[in-house]
Amino acid sequence: MPSSGNENQNAAEPNSAEYQATQHHTTHNGCRVISVVNQKGGVGKTTTTVNLATAMAAVGKRVLIVDADPQGNASTGFGIPRSARGAGCYELMFDGLNVEDVAVPTMIPNLSIITSSADLAGAEIQLVNAERREFRMKDALERSANDYDFMLVDCPPSLNLITLNALIASDALLVPLQPEFYALEGITSLLQTIEAVKARFNPTLELQGVVLTMYDKRNSLSDAVARDVRDYFGERDRDPAQRARLGSAEPRQARAALRPEMPGIARLYASCIRSSEARGRDQLRNIRREKSRLNKSGDPNGRNGAHRQIQ
Repeated sequence: MPSSGNENQNAAEPNSAEYQATQHHTTHNGCRVISVVNQKGGVGKTTTTVNLATAMAAVGKRVLIVDADPQGNASTGFGIPRSARGAGCYELMFDGLNVEDVAVPTMIPNLSIITSSADLAGAEIQLVNAERREFRMKDALERSANDYDFMLVDCPPSLNLITLNALIASDALLVPLQPEFYALEGITSLLQTIEAVKARFNPTLELQGVVLTMYDKRNSLSDAVARDVRDYFGERDRDPAQRARLGSAEPRQARAALRPEMPGIARLYASCIRSSEARGRDQLRNIRREKSRLNKSGDPNGRNGAHRQIQ
């Protein structure tokens, strides 16, 4: 569910929590699995997932979105109506299908999606008595023969067995957080669940970052909550075992509601491509400028300068 304007521009900037989540180790044959999770609804999980995936695909990464939310908003955002969806996340977890059997290419190059369906709403009941119920998603994602660089899991707005599966399957987590009155109360419960998952199932799981979404600088409550969140995670940052990065705030759009729309995704992709090309041109100009400077000094390899520094 991408939105227009400044919110899109914050996707995967070098100092943001989203960007940091794309770094560090991987445990799935070189593919890094990142879950976007918060038990509260309407905080921007799908927007963060779609925008981050699109930005990474724009710079040449092979990305797979796993739409694990029964509402299926990520799938709708890429223009895949429920009537056109075949096998998806449900079949991946329960029918033993491989990732290649259910992954659908999107209009964005390098970006595919495993769609959601209404069947996923009943998965909670089926998982109760299922064998290896906590590891269904992890086992399924490891059955991928494709060389993905990243898999992003869009989690449902609850701490249920589907979310537990996503946490166990992941290398890292991103937590979108709307700066509202009860924000920290909800995040405390989520952090307790994460610590329990690390202790019992996935000791290498990282809380990679918290992304402030729908931030309204005109609202004093937003400022107050943002300060509280930064102070809270500032305390956690002093403990290396609990370190997490707080991402820059994504401003709320005053006149545009967040909604799934293919033109928004296409605009974001085009914007990322232009930004990447601009950075490449800047780097090339810098290289040419430095080469010209060295040629004028009669030292094309820069060796004399290094020799003078040593002397």
